[in-house]
Amino acid sequence: MGRLYHTSRAVSSAVVQLDGGDTAAEFQAFHRAMEEEKQPTGAPHFVGKKEELIEAKRSFRTLEGRDILIIYHQSFFYAMDSYCYHAGGILQNGDIEEIAGKLCIICPNHKYKISLAKGEGMYKARDPQEKPPVHRWYSKGVKQRIHTVTETSGDVYVKLSEDTCWIESDFFQGEKGKVERDKAAAAEKKT
Repeated sequence: MGRLYHTSRAVSSAVVQLDGGDTAAEFQAFHRAMEEEKQPTGAPHFVGKKEELIEAKRSFRTLEGRDILIIYHQSFFYAMDSYCYHAGGILQNGDIEEIAGKLCIICPNHKYKISLAKGEGMYKARDPQEKPPVHRWYSKGVKQRIHTVTETSGDVYVKLSEDTCWIESDFFQGEKGKVERDKAAAAEKKT
């Protein structure tokens, strides 16, 4: 079991679990990396012309080193981290369905459901105390980082989230996450 560390960043704190064999030096290196992590500039980034993004329906962009998926669905634009919070699956080819009144993208790898508007992980469960037990959809909370999309005079912009708390999809934007994504892609090619 890994140890839990509290890291403070600006005004927020996060709890991070590292592997069981981590030393104090490894934690300090991790903490320095978190402090040096490139923070969003706060400026919106031009990502394309409205007509082109509507036609494409889904577009991939790298903004300030972060891989972003831009989705146009039912007359609205959405932007989120492009890799699923669960195992780094590429969300670009995921189906979109309405679940419990929320539009969700479904990760093609393991079928995890993520709301487009808030990045909530959705799951279906039933209360065994209920007679008869009925399956319902519930939120796991925010798991996927969501970014703000604006449109001005036919130009579409994405402003990266400035929320400093750790969100699970952040892992797959870092170096360790990129290694894990590559391993998963290689394993998938073998099957």
